[in-house]
Amino acid sequence: MSNTRQATASSPWRAPLIFLVIAALFVLEGTTRNALFSGSWNSALAILNMGLISAVMALGVNMQWGYAGLFNAGVVGFLALGSLGPVLVATRPVEGAWSAGGPRVLLALVIGLATLILAAQVWQRAPQRLRAIAMIAILVLGFVLYRFLFDPAVMAIEANNSASAGNIGGLGWPVLLSWPVGAAFAAAAAWGVGKVALGLRSDYLAIATLGIGEIIVAVLRNEEWLARGVKNMSGIPRPVPYELDLQNDPAFVAKAASWGMDVSTASGIWVKLMYAGIFAVVLLGLVLLAELALKSPWGRMMRAIRDNETAASAMGKNIKGRHLQIFVIGSAVIGLAGAMMVTLDGLLSPGSFNPLRYTFLVWVMVIVGGSGNNWGSVLGGLLIWFLWIKAEVWGPELMNLVTLPLPDGALRQNLLDSAPHMRFIAMGLVLLLVLRFAPRGLVPEK
Repeated sequence: MSNTRQATASSPWRAPLIFLVIAALFVLEGTTRNALFSGSWNSALAILNMGLISAVMALGVNMQWGYAGLFNAGVVGFLALGSLGPVLVATRPVEGAWSAGGPRVLLALVIGLATLILAAQVWQRAPQRLRAIAMIAILVLGFVLYRFLFDPAVMAIEANNSASAGNIGGLGWPVLLSWPVGAAFAAAAAWGVGKVALGLRSDYLAIATLGIGEIIVAVLRNEEWLARGVKNMSGIPRPVPYELDLQNDPAFVAKAASWGMDVSTASGIWVKLMYAGIFAVVLLGLVLLAELALKSPWGRMMRAIRDNETAASAMGKNIKGRHLQIFVIGSAVIGLAGAMMVTLDGLLSPGSFNPLRYTFLVWVMVIVGGSGNNWGSVLGGLLIWFLWIKAEVWGPELMNLVTLPLPDGALRQNLLDSAPHMRFIAMGLVLLLVLRFAPRGLVPEK
């Protein structure tokens, strides 16, 4: 029995068949109108676009966990850092913001970073009897100087046109250039976190990354000078046309008429198709690079370290260095997904970075798809995101069917009212079923 199950799991047709099932679900969403599906291609493509971005997130987590066994519980933080890329690179400059306090903020950040580096060097090289005193003195002096420069500069920036701006603004560059910048932000933070936390045990690493993720989100919510905080940052440029521009274009209006669609529906579908094309190219490029890396000597070394650190260390491998490397790469991919997401939304809302959505759900995608398998992460991202969205629709229908034998009253009504909010129960059920019947995921690692 176990041999049959293992043969089924390793079948080369398994992944293509599951991808066909997922494609059929999207086709049903676009073409079939009933209690379960919307019958709208706009809805199907909207789910697909966010599914592609979710697949990029899952791919980044899979690099850390599937390649090296690193449990990153702060996915939401690196995603939030990546979302800063489009805000600081692609949005228009805020008039007067840079002159109000930009140079002082930059100088303060440089001093803060230099303080940390100097303190670390003193701790390593100073005589032991003077080490603690010298390090504390450097940290206190650096902190005082940092706050002396930083606080007045931030107040000046936030006071500049506070009603409609109050932030530092961006550079006004093309938004696609901001995606690698978002990835670089996440990678830089991952390097700092990894230098400290990767020397810890795996359970302590999970706690450390969980805390760091929440700290990053809290900073985004409170530092209004950076991206307006809880006031939200709207008007982020997009790499595709706006629907209104297409609707006012006579050539597109004629095309929509030739397709037999009203111009409003056609413009929405066309824009979403363009987004889907860009996201698909990015995702396929990442998968190609990840597959080449995984099948290279580097990839075999990473899996050897994951499977037996003691043996790999005995063979002269730098365990902590390799862990830091893959932690930075995976976080950069997560940051890239964050930049893609806010570009799709056109809005940065720090309050929406919920760890249940952007950490727990991403981990469900990785586990369901198949830890250690890049294509499994893509599959998990698309499938779980589709189920996550449709659970809000399917939940009431299922609850209505289940509660039919119950008499009308407060109990039945309460169950029906709570059905749309049972997403996490549904995701937990999916996770339990997969762990029971396919412990290695739908597309296991080869």
